[in-house]
Amino acid sequence: MRTALVIGTGLIGTSAALALAGRGVTVHLADHDPDRARTAVALGAGSDAPPPGRVDLALVAVPPAHTAPVLAGAMRAQVARGYADVAGVKRGIRHELADPGLDLRSYIGTHPMAGKESSGPLAASADLFEGRPWVLTPMPDTDTEVLNLGLELVALCRAVPVVMDAAEHDRAVALVSHTPQLVSSMVAARLEAADETAVRLCGQGIRDVTRIAASDPRMWTEILSANAGPVAEVLAGVAADLEETVESLRALQSADEAKQRDGAAGIEDVLRRGNLGRGRMPGKHGEAPASYETVAVLISDRPGELARILADTGRAGINIEDVRIDHATGRQAGLVQLMVAPAAAPALSELLRERGWSLHH
Repeated sequence: MRTALVIGTGLIGTSAALALAGRGVTVHLADHDPDRARTAVALGAGSDAPPPGRVDLALVAVPPAHTAPVLAGAMRAQVARGYADVAGVKRGIRHELADPGLDLRSYIGTHPMAGKESSGPLAASADLFEGRPWVLTPMPDTDTEVLNLGLELVALCRAVPVVMDAAEHDRAVALVSHTPQLVSSMVAARLEAADETAVRLCGQGIRDVTRIAASDPRMWTEILSANAGPVAEVLAGVAADLEETVESLRALQSADEAKQRDGAAGIEDVLRRGNLGRGRMPGKHGEAPASYETVAVLISDRPGELARILADTGRAGINIEDVRIDHATGRQAGLVQLMVAPAAAPALSELLRERGWSLHH
């Protein structure tokens, strides 16, 4: 791929343009909002000048409701050899493009499984897709050259290609992306009218669960509208579990010991199934999930403190698998949780104590 046209300079479009431009592709940018396109240009994502001729690939990265019309317009104008989109729901777009005047052999649906709570070109980064799954949904009539362009796009963005049927993709994202968004929002909504005293107690657990609740409601309404059926099916299962869990909790309040035992069994069952489901999620580098041990360190909120603790860990030759920071409420301090291989935890704890760090148990 030598040339590309990215239509839509939001988070995904600008990130893809940055990745392509950084790997030598001549990228042209287009957006209905010229200011957004100019911002992407200033970030180094490409040029907002129209391409002088047909490009190799036109990548449409506009809101879901506009994806099919923009794709159709680009295809009719014959701006590229191949066409792709990044919409989060795939099945409906193909149906919307069912126009006798469009050659769908030149189109391939794609969906990068990456994003942020923030949007717009200023949130973009060239490494947004690195190591993340990027789904391709070719049809039987998709031209081989276009499939190869899609695979090259994924490779240039350093993502991991996953080829799926469009309907299978939509069912999958209903489970792993769309339902979590709604559940996160529903939990966060409980905080809207909560007592201020309760809100001040928010810790890392509620922050983890509600992180994606900060996403753009209008964008997600469009996404969920396009995949309402599969999401409703998943939510129906969640609702059934929720109803049973409520009944189990009520039973735990009963004076009847048999009901208490049934209630405890119900709670244990949902927690156990949650453990099993969580254990199926891919671990580091897509490998089987690994078990890490946490070394928790108290840290003051001063410049350089986090860098210092990471440098001390590095000197010991210990690899940190993950890091989490839990900020203290009302104090200029926090708790840094360093996840390491279980065998490395004792040595790391001893080293940090020797260097004056206060460990939390």
